[in-house]
Amino acid sequence: MSLDTILLAVGPSDADRYERLGEEAVDIAGPAGAKVILAHVFTQEEFERTLDTLEIDPQAEEATPGNAARRHTTTRELARMLDEAGLNYEFRGGVGEHGKEIVKIATDVDADLVLVGGRKRSPAGKAVFGSTAQEVMLESPCPVTFVRADTK
Repeated sequence: MSLDTILLAVGPSDADRYERLGEEAVDIAGPAGAKVILAHVFTQEEFERTLDTLEIDPQAEEATPGNAARRHTTTRELARMLDEAGLNYEFRGGVGEHGKEIVKIATDVDADLVLVGGRKRSPAGKAVFGSTAQEVMLESPCPVTFVRADTK
């Protein structure tokens, strides 16, 4: 399988695992010479909060999901890791249900692989990865790698 485009999907709960996601992206994209799409998906409420935090007027031309994603702390830290590894990347943003938006972006960029994060689940939760990760795994137009941050 040729890897030209890898979608690294991040959301509000990925701040505590961005390093693990970044390491995985570098490990996969580096040898393949793939471009990484750093995609941050927001619910409408998260998007509005992010614009407020970033002090962007919601009516301004710069109030786009892509610009919010570019300026979000998690994606900036991931971009720093990709820069250090000498990888090509770009930012994408989406607003809506996390899983559906990740799948939409993966389709739009013709991704060859999606990286999505998660955490260790309770015994009852182990049957399901989590609603977002599960939806992406079931609906993605390409293979999905689930990156678990906690290795304990």
